[in-house]
Amino acid sequence: MSTTKTITVAHGDGIGPEIMEATLKILDAANANLDYESIEIGEKVYRKGIKSGIEDQNWDIISKNNVLLKAPITTPQGGGVKSLNVTLRKTLGLFANVRPCRAYHPFVKTKHPDMDVVVIRENEEDTYGGIEHRQTYEVYQCLKLITLPGTERIVRYAFEYAKSNGRRKITCFTKDNIMKLTDGLFHDVFKTVAQEYPDIESENLIIDIGTARLADTPEKFDVVVMPNLYGDIVSDITAQISGSVGMVGSANIGTKTAMFEAIHGSAPDIAGQNIANPSALIQAAVMMLRHIGRFSQADNIHNAWLRTLEDGVHTPDIYSAESKKKVTTQEFTQAVIDRLDQKPVTLASVSTSGDVKVKMPELKISRSENRPSATQKRTLSGVDVFVYWEPDNVNLLAQRLKGVVGNEFELTMITNRGTKVWPNANPETFCTDHWRCRFKSKNGKTTQFKVVDLQKRLTKHAVDIIKTENLYLFDNEPAFSSGQGES
Repeated sequence: MSTTKTITVAHGDGIGPEIMEATLKILDAANANLDYESIEIGEKVYRKGIKSGIEDQNWDIISKNNVLLKAPITTPQGGGVKSLNVTLRKTLGLFANVRPCRAYHPFVKTKHPDMDVVVIRENEEDTYGGIEHRQTYEVYQCLKLITLPGTERIVRYAFEYAKSNGRRKITCFTKDNIMKLTDGLFHDVFKTVAQEYPDIESENLIIDIGTARLADTPEKFDVVVMPNLYGDIVSDITAQISGSVGMVGSANIGTKTAMFEAIHGSAPDIAGQNIANPSALIQAAVMMLRHIGRFSQADNIHNAWLRTLEDGVHTPDIYSAESKKKVTTQEFTQAVIDRLDQKPVTLASVSTSGDVKVKMPELKISRSENRPSATQKRTLSGVDVFVYWEPDNVNLLAQRLKGVVGNEFELTMITNRGTKVWPNANPETFCTDHWRCRFKSKNGKTTQFKVVDLQKRLTKHAVDIIKTENLYLFDNEPAFSSGQGES
């Protein structure tokens, strides 16, 4: 008998307490040998005026137990409140989000009976840094941050996951035909790491056509890896076409701590009615059991759950003409418990052999002696100065800028929303009150002091600077994007 393991449990909001009660009841019936240390997070904490949604002492409890089983929570909109789901993932270093999406045909209705796709999503970076600013009356900004170590870690994890779970193909989704630096980095790292796994087929698809193909023919995909925002959207699409978002659990994996949760929301409209489907949280709990080495208990619950689906015992969200009995949350829970030690007949049963825990990735590109920061020459060559200017006449703005630019720099381009509008503006280009003004050093390199002096001169002559971005060369190659329409 395995030793008792204490896990942290958050019952959540909306339907959360109901489906958590159901899941814990099944875990106990399967002799998972767990103790539960409960914490309060989410809506009740927000109402106390704590905008993070979690009280400080609960971080210590999560870190002590290293495993968090979390029901859905409600995040209030607006008011400076941050998403607790994002905060948990980033604070605890839960870099990998894993969402297995499988069809349960013919027992759960789906148009894709053969699909079995795992979406692996980078969990900490991209636009989910939540770094946003209102910069002018008309323009708002959200920063997209993609890092080399963050990308390498999630890509290596995806290949290790495929290797550990007998998967044969990994597809990377990016949009590097447009975002050539950020998504270009993700794609380049994927190609580099793929060379170390010759037994696993790899491919890259642009996110738009990739998502279209995944939605149309998911049976052609196996493991899919991508940056954070794409992964959030694509994993919900993949879960829905497999049968229902309410059937899919997810794992959030870090080097020390892991969090397991349903991918759906708190569904407050059906809370307290005893009709919620606990399947997603049950699946998350099964993933948790495998993570902590409770393989036989995980298999037992998983097979009992599959047998319940096979027997047509369904909650209202998946009930159809093929179902045999419409049941409540509590009745579904008891049905799974009654089928412990049974296996499905039509659906493939689950049998975990050995330790399938995914090996934590070792960073080789970003932490090696040959890492870019150790080998590439970095040269400051200019600055993009973003300014507020009412969109009446860009030529007047250019004249003011050129009048104070000095001898060190030259004004080479002005863009609006990324499109070049000076020199040689197209009169049909729509402009707002937010302008990027590119100043390049006349001799190809400059200093921070000279960039600051330029900003001082601009400010002295009533140029309203919003922000600046330095322009760097790495090994004499530009590390900044061109303007749309720039020759």
